Amino acid sequence: MTNSNTYCVIMAGGTGTRFWPLSTIEHPKQFSDILGVGKTLIQQTYERLLMVTSADKIYIVTDRLYKDLVKEQISQIADDQIIVEPVGMNTAPCVLYSSLRIKNLEPNANIIFCPSDHLILEPEKFKKQVNLAIKSLQERDGVYTLGIKPTRPDTGYGYIQFVEEDMAIKRVKTFTEKPNLELAEQFLDSGDFLWNSGVFIWKVETLLDAFKQLLPDMYMALKGVEEKLGSEDELAAVSKIYPTLQRTSIDIGIIEKYKHVYVLPSSFGWSDLGTWSSLYENSRKDKDKNAVHGKMVKTYCSAGNMINVNVDKAVVIEGLNDYIVVDTQEALLICPLSSDQAVKKFVNDLKLTKGGDRFV
Repeated sequence: MTNSNTYCVIMAGGTGTRFWPLSTIEHPKQFSDILGVGKTLIQQTYERLLMVTSADKIYIVTDRLYKDLVKEQISQIADDQIIVEPVGMNTAPCVLYSSLRIKNLEPNANIIFCPSDHLILEPEKFKKQVNLAIKSLQERDGVYTLGIKPTRPDTGYGYIQFVEEDMAIKRVKTFTEKPNLELAEQFLDSGDFLWNSGVFIWKVETLLDAFKQLLPDMYMALKGVEEKLGSEDELAAVSKIYPTLQRTSIDIGIIEKYKHVYVLPSSFGWSDLGTWSSLYENSRKDKDKNAVHGKMVKTYCSAGNMINVNVDKAVVIEGLNDYIVVDTQEALLICPLSSDQAVKKFVNDLKLTKGGDRFV
């Protein structure tokens, strides 16, 4: 059973720097089958959203560089359901842009915003939580998010603190982005913190009012080209004003400042797959706890490694423990699994090296 006025927006413009060298500017991780299941992350996201609404109400916001990749991987999507950003400006502009597009089609729309590159192992539970949020939205207006019950003190996730009350849906008290280990351990012990899944659900009119109040310059700039949206002149009109918008996330720009935010404590096998460590945790492992993606990989006296080889070559590893080994056509990464947060720095350093940017 789908919701007749519910739209979904898949945010698919990121480059997935922390997944280098498998994820690059030309081919980001959302377009890769990093789990080796036969479907890319964006394909899995699209299929999951078909459980809550119809295909004609699913939109994908992406960088102009990836429009062809979207069409190639999701062939059933219509051209006018791909919203092309002329330049990446973080998530607040893409949320507003897509919301104005949808408002022109359905002024009473509910909109679900989802990242394109997250893992959800139990889609039926996800569907149940989304439907509960949509139902609650009609009774108590605001922004709803799905919070994940934490299983460990992870320093790479954002945290949502909720007000303890005898209700399935909680009022949000605070947001904390990527705490240090000591703070993350306190959050886990307290029992009133959840991981931020990045899934947000609003009525379109509520969302636009929030932008009008909290990011008025961005609102007025995109509102000024609203009459061009859906026409042949859309991209040209948006391209003129998009680079002038504030580069900020929907979390920081709107949600953390908004008064009426609610969270559904959830558990549906979620991971944001943001790092090689998170992929390791969600991958099948051999008897030595090695997670191996590759046809011709042999390990000896090695344990706890994340190994990904997407080129047709034989790879032999001996005497290596708790490392990341990633080999692609263009680059090779070897570093401790505990240093996976440093991959973004490696990429930035390569960009500053003469000729190095062609590998990222």
